[in-house]
Amino acid sequence: MPAPFYIGSEIYRDSSYGSWHPLRIPRVSLTTDLLRALEWLPPAQYVDSPQATEEQLVRFHDANYVAAVVEAERTQVVDDDIRRRYNIGINGNPIFPEMFRRPATASGGSIHAARLLRRTKAIYNPAGGTHHGRANAASGFCYFNDPVLAIYALLDDGHERVGYVDVDAHHGDGVQDAFHDDARVLTVSVHEAGRWPGTGLVEDRADGAARNLPVPSGFNDDEMAYLLDRAIQPVLDAFDPSVLVLQCGADALSDDPLSRLGLSNNALWDVVEKLHRRPVPLLVLGGGGYNPWSLARCWAGVWAVLNGREIPTVLPEAATTLLRDVEWRHRLARNPPDHWFNTLRDSPNHGPVRDAVKSVAEQATKQ
Repeated sequence: MPAPFYIGSEIYRDSSYGSWHPLRIPRVSLTTDLLRALEWLPPAQYVDSPQATEEQLVRFHDANYVAAVVEAERTQVVDDDIRRRYNIGINGNPIFPEMFRRPATASGGSIHAARLLRRTKAIYNPAGGTHHGRANAASGFCYFNDPVLAIYALLDDGHERVGYVDVDAHHGDGVQDAFHDDARVLTVSVHEAGRWPGTGLVEDRADGAARNLPVPSGFNDDEMAYLLDRAIQPVLDAFDPSVLVLQCGADALSDDPLSRLGLSNNALWDVVEKLHRRPVPLLVLGGGGYNPWSLARCWAGVWAVLNGREIPTVLPEAATTLLRDVEWRHRLARNPPDHWFNTLRDSPNHGPVRDAVKSVAEQATKQ
């Protein structure tokens, strides 16, 4: 079986949602550069992402909405009707120069990855994971929903059951709702209880097509391991998917500014490793993550896990220099800890498994 493929693009290097936006930071480009500094990304494993066509996007998205995003990129302005109808230019979904091409590239990468899974057991598209996108509107920084498009591509390719696991701090609402009535797709979401968008209650099963695991603030590594072993794996065993999609957002990490969860990157790597061990292909997507250092280190570790690479105790000088050159204007960056620059691995965040976590695991596994 060929080595895993990594899907990237230079469009992310020079594209920004704007100087005020949480996505102003380098994410995919920094992760790619870090992997190259570590000499972990040979050319044979790198795939330049295609841009999804409008025809591919309308497999899920409304054609008029796609056209509105294209036109907003061209003119860099929308009128009040388009703004309200499609949620463009408001609510964290700004107008910016690459507002069609950038999400279309992330979507094209995920669609292409679904096809490449015929050739390898694992593919990583860190630009993917835009799980809030709606069929006819932008939502939660997401213009298009690449996980949905990837799942459709997998179904079209002959997979009869697709398992989707989402460990972003925010509920994967757009993906769950897209497959609410589709028995071929099971969505499992671990997310912070009460966090925007406020959906994903444990009792919400979407007519049996979903399992939601809302967790309390301070959610620790041992609690994630508990959910993985006591809820996620048993639910996947019962569903028996022929392929898996993992949305591996990094905003559940303790260093992230947009959640109150407490994971170390070890917990997310453990999820990747155990899902990768299952005897089916795995597509790993990115997602949230708003601290450039914790995100790039985490996502580099995801790639290491998929390739069976050992995580170094100390980063080489080229990697350390790269990370120290990042600028981030945020209170968390005023006195950054040395481990953000010197190593990939966080210190584990152990703790008790609280009753609230045990309860959601129990409810998720009930028939």
